[in-house]
Amino acid sequence: MSELHTSKAAPSRAWVLHIDRKDARAARRLPEHGLAEAVALAHALPQIEVVGAEVVRLGKPAPGMLFGSGKLAELKARLAAAEVDLVLVDGAVSPVQQRNLEKAWNVKLLDRTGLILEIFADRARTREGVMQVELAALSYQRTRLVRAWTHLERQRGGFGFVGGPGETQIETDRRAIDDQIIRIKRQLEKVVKTRELHRAARRRVPFPLIALVGYTNAGKSTLFNRLTGAEVMAKDMLFATLDPTMRGLVLPSGQKVILSDTVGFISDLPHELVAAFRATLEEVLEADLILHVRDISHPETEEQAADVGEILETLGVDDDVALIEVWNKIDSLRPETRDALLVQDARRGDVQAVSALTGDGLPALLAAIEAQIGAATSEETLTLTHADGRRRAWLHNAGVVVEERQDEAGSTFLLRWTARQKADFAAL
Repeated sequence: MSELHTSKAAPSRAWVLHIDRKDARAARRLPEHGLAEAVALAHALPQIEVVGAEVVRLGKPAPGMLFGSGKLAELKARLAAAEVDLVLVDGAVSPVQQRNLEKAWNVKLLDRTGLILEIFADRARTREGVMQVELAALSYQRTRLVRAWTHLERQRGGFGFVGGPGETQIETDRRAIDDQIIRIKRQLEKVVKTRELHRAARRRVPFPLIALVGYTNAGKSTLFNRLTGAEVMAKDMLFATLDPTMRGLVLPSGQKVILSDTVGFISDLPHELVAAFRATLEEVLEADLILHVRDISHPETEEQAADVGEILETLGVDDDVALIEVWNKIDSLRPETRDALLVQDARRGDVQAVSALTGDGLPALLAAIEAQIGAATSEETLTLTHADGRRRAWLHNAGVVVEERQDEAGSTFLLRWTARQKADFAAL
C-alpha cells in the first residue's frame, strides 16, 4: 500500500491552481467557484494539506510548460516559499507538461483527472468498485510516462500519484500495464455476470426502480437514508460515497419500489471513470423514474444541473424517462429565497423542494413519486390457467394485481403495471 494511505505518513503540502481558460465550456462557470470545488476535491483526501490556492488565467497554453516563462517563475517562487511538495492543477495537463513542470518546480504534480482517480481509489469499498477504479487509473496512466505505478503490490487504496513506493519504482512498460488491464477486465466480466444474475432475480419481483442521480455533495445519500432508513455514509464532502446502494421503499399507498443511490457526478468527470463505472450506472438506464437531486443552495446549481444532464446523455439515458428534479437543501436558504423557491416549485409539476436533513417537503416528494409511477402504468386484463401457478405468483409478488377472479378455467386478473414490468412478465 502506498505511503499516501498510511496514517503515519505526513500529509503532502499542496497548492491548488485552477486554470481559467477562455473557452465556451469554462465560461459557463465562474473561476472562483471552480477554485472552491478544486480545493474541496483536495480536502476529500486526508493525505493532502492545502496550504494555498489561486486562479491562474491562461490565454493560450504553452505546449511544453503550460504557463509562460514569467508566470512559471512567479509560481516557482511562491511554491518554494510555502514549502509545497504537491501541486494540484484543476484542469488537463499533458504528460510532457507534467514532467516539465515537476522538474521546473521540484514538486509532484497532479491534474484534475489524477486527483479524482485518487479520491475514487481511496473511497472504493466493494470488489467491483476497487477494480473499476484500478482499470480507470491504468487506462489514464497508459497515456503518459508512468512514474508512479507499482503493479500487483496494492490490494486497495491509491495509485501512488501523491507519494509512496511509486516514487522510486518507476514502471514504464506499457505491455505490463496492458496485461493488468486485460486481467482486471476479465475479473470485471465475472462481476458483471453476477450483477446480471442479481438483476434477473430482481426482475422476478420487479418493483419499479427509482434512481437517485446528481452532482456530488448534492445530498443524495442523506435523502436516500431519510427515505429508506438506511445508513449510507453521508458527509459534507465531495464523493463521500462511491459504491451504489439499493434499498426497498414503501410509498404511502403501500406500493413497493426499489431506490438506488449512485455515485455523484462532477464537471469534467474523467472519461476513463465514465467508461469504468458504466456497469454500475446501468441501474440508472433501467430506472422507471429518475430523481435528479440538486443542491439548490449552491451558487452554481444551474451549471451543476447542466453537467449532470450531459453525463446522463453520455450514458444513453432516454429523454422520455420520467424525471423529477429534487431541489435539496432548502434549509440552507434565506427565508425570502426559500419562500420564492416554494412558489416556483408549486408552479412546476416536475420539481420538488425538500430538505433531506430536516425532512421538509418529503411527503410532497413521495406523493409526486407515486403520481409519476402511476402515470407510467397502464391497466390490462389477463387470463391465466390454473397450471400457470408460477406466473400467477409473479404477478402477486410484483404488486401489480388490482383484482383477481377465479373460475373453472383459471384466473382473470385486472393488472396495473409499468411497461418494464409487462416486458419482464412476457420474458418469463
